[in-house]
Order: sequence, then C-alpha cells, then structure tokens
Amino acid sequence: MSQKNETVVLVLSLVVTLALVAAGLWWFTKRSGTSPESVTENPSSPGETLSTQSNQLDQERISAGEKLLISADATPEKQAAIQAIASGNYKEAVTQLEASLKSDSRVANHLQHRNDPEALIYLNNARIGNQKSYTIAASVPITSDVNGAQEILRGVAQAQNEINQAGGIKGIPLKVLIANDENNPDIAKQVAAAFVKNSEVLGVIGHYASDVTLATVDTYQSGKLVAISPISTSVKLSGQSHYVFRTVPSDYVAARALAEYMLQKLKQQKVVVFFNSQSGYSQSLKSEFVTAVSLGGGQVFSEIDLSDPNFNAAQSIDQAIQGGAQVLMLAVDTGTLDKAMLVVQVNGKRLRLLAGDDVYTPKTLQYGGLAAENMVLAIPWHILANPKAEFPNAATQLWGADVNWRTAMAYDAAKALIAGIRRNPTRAGVQQALSSSNFSATGAAGDIKFLSSGDRNQSVQLVTIKPGKRTAFGYEFVPIPNK
Repeated sequence: MSQKNETVVLVLSLVVTLALVAAGLWWFTKRSGTSPESVTENPSSPGETLSTQSNQLDQERISAGEKLLISADATPEKQAAIQAIASGNYKEAVTQLEASLKSDSRVANHLQHRNDPEALIYLNNARIGNQKSYTIAASVPITSDVNGAQEILRGVAQAQNEINQAGGIKGIPLKVLIANDENNPDIAKQVAAAFVKNSEVLGVIGHYASDVTLATVDTYQSGKLVAISPISTSVKLSGQSHYVFRTVPSDYVAARALAEYMLQKLKQQKVVVFFNSQSGYSQSLKSEFVTAVSLGGGQVFSEIDLSDPNFNAAQSIDQAIQGGAQVLMLAVDTGTLDKAMLVVQVNGKRLRLLAGDDVYTPKTLQYGGLAAENMVLAIPWHILANPKAEFPNAATQLWGADVNWRTAMAYDAAKALIAGIRRNPTRAGVQQALSSSNFSATGAAGDIKFLSSGDRNQSVQLVTIKPGKRTAFGYEFVPIPNK
C-alpha cells in the first residue's frame, strides 16, 4: 500500500473514531440527564425535579410581600418595603408601605399609588408579621392582564383590610398570598398544586378565565381545598366539584336576561351572534343565549366566529341585515374585544347591540364611542345600581375611584371565605360551611348564597352605554332599572 493510501486510511479511521466517541458522549449525556434539555424531559429523579419546580414556582409566582409581583409604577417606598419583608423587618415594611399608599393630589406620579391593592395587601400582611393568622390566597393574571388582576386584588384587599381593622376573625388576623398564574391553564394548575401543598392556605380566590378555572378543578378537589372564582362564568363549572364555587352568576343567568330584554323590551326577534370558538367563556355565553332566544320564540340568523381566519366584519353584518337581522349580540371574550369593536364601528348603529360582561371595559367606551351608544350588557354588579349600599361608598373612599363588578365579585369571594373560616378555620370546615344550605354572608352584591352546584344564587344587572362625564371618554355605563 502506498504512503498516500495509508494516509487516507488513517484519516478515515480517525474520523470514524471521533464520530463514535461523539456518539458515545451524546448517548451518555442523554442517559445521565446532564444536558440542560434533559432536566425536565427525562429527569433522573422525578420527585427531586418536581420539588425543585415547586420551589421555583413559590419563589417566582407566589408572594406574601417578600417579592414584587406588580412592578409597573412601583414606588421606591414599595420596593424598600419588599426588601424589608424579605429580611423580616416588618416594622420598616409597614412604614414604607404606608408612605407608598399615601395619595398627594399635588404630585401627579403619586395619584395611582393609593389605588395599589398589592401594596395594601402586603401592608396588612406586614402588620401581622409573625403573629398567628389565617391565610387565604388569590390567583390572578398579572402578566397577561394586569388591570384585571388589580381589579380582583382590590376586592380581596378591601375585605382583608376591613376584617383586620375590625380585630380579625375571632381575634385572629387574615393574611393573603398573591399568585400570578398568567391566566394560563398549565401555570394555574401548578399554582393550585402549590396552594394545596401549603397547609396554611384555607381557601383560594381564583381563577380568571373559565378555561383556566376548569383546568384547576381536579387539583382543588383532590387537595380538598376550596376555590371561589369571582370571574369565571362558564356553565361547564356548575357541579364540577364540591370544592369549587363562584360569586359571579353563570352564563345561563346572563344569557337569559339578554334574550328576555331583546324579545320583550326591544320587541325584536332575529339576531346575529358574534363569538370566539377558542374561548370556553365565549362558547358558553353564545350557546346559552342561542338556546334562550330559541326557547323565547326568537331566531338566530347566524353565528359568526371571530377566530375564523376568513372573518370579515363588513360582509358578516351586511349579510345579517340582508337576512332580516335586527339585533347584534357580542358573546365575545377579552381576547377578541378589538375585533368586536371593529364590528361595532362597521355596524354603525344599524343593528341594536347586546353584549356579555367581557365587553364591560373602558376600551369599549373609548373605541366604541358613538357607535356603541345604547348597547346593553349583562354584568353581575354596577356601582350605581344601589348607590346607598355600604360597599360602593367604602370602596370609593378606600381607592379614591370607582370600582367595577370584578372588584365587587372578588370582595364577595373574600367575604365568603372569611365567613367560612369564622365558622370553622379548617379546610374541611370552610368547605362544609359554604356547602351548607343555611350559609349566608353579606357582600357587595347583597347576600352571598351558593346553590348545590357551587353557583351563586343571584341575578345579573343590565347596563347600557350613554353619554356621560364619569369617564374620560365621554361615555359611561349606566344601570337599567330592574323590574
């Protein structure tokens, strides 16, 4: 064999050897679980990995004040308080949080701080310090909808503030944990599991979207921990678990109120419905409304899916009008609200407008404007429906601004848990209390009572959009007087 051929053979042998070594190293690495990618996919110790994930979840998403979850517009005092709580210096934390919450109308950047529910919750927790306390938790969508999260937390914070200022539950103060579940079903299940694991948690307020709450039902059921949703309205939640309740009326109630208004008040029979097939809430409200209209003798001309890639607002409305439709129903969720506002503008007041509670947002007033005037919405509660009630006045005084139905329903969820803890401060005791036929607590929207399905026994409030000065947009939601 020539020297040249020998060289070629040696080179080929070297290449093959290196390839085999590399393959062996790759196989060993995958088997031993040392690569970053294999840590979660093929853990060598599942229990250890789950424990690590749980600890990371607690550190990143759940806080009693030792970490900042809502970072937007956080004052230096609030940030200092977080550090003080983390180090166990509760006295300093109280001083800093009280300073952060003070409102000074002469300083523009302080206007929003009085309205900070996270700060008020942490303040009450810091005042408790290491004392004995009862603990509840609130799981909210901070990173996906910070405004919605704060609306819920205001209700929880107000209830906590009231009970602690009154001396606590039979002399024992109430502590609140806050969790950020991002309104994500998978993350919410992890949060729910962390709450179940924490034996101090006696009840949970959450979650936000119906799909997210539905994803956590089995976790709360198996962990025997009560969860009360102030937001989720899907009929699928009814009777799902003896441990899952809600203070918001279901879509069954809202849909029938809207259908009745259309058929009896507007005297209209034919409607086109816009919805989002990717949302459990939207599907639920749409289906219940369609059923209610049909049972009442009306007709649904068509059901338009806003998630359809071929969706065309102008074409859909023109076809509905040509087909004799008189009313347009927006059974949409917050994720399709922008498209819903496009529908409202394109409609141009040609069809009368109805909508569910997810349309009850400042965005509707801002972008709907004149085209949204006279729209009728079904919501659980409105601040002007009973202006002499105790809650709206106390809320306005505490927060320096009006609150909406999400805050009221969260307040009621917290009040229900407080009443349950007062009866029996154990997980089993809270569940038994809320399930009892004689259970009742006073909330923002009247008495809080639950049906055997876990649903709240309460009607909805119809509101309409009118020109007004209560908002910066020239329009406001006004309650329609009940019968």
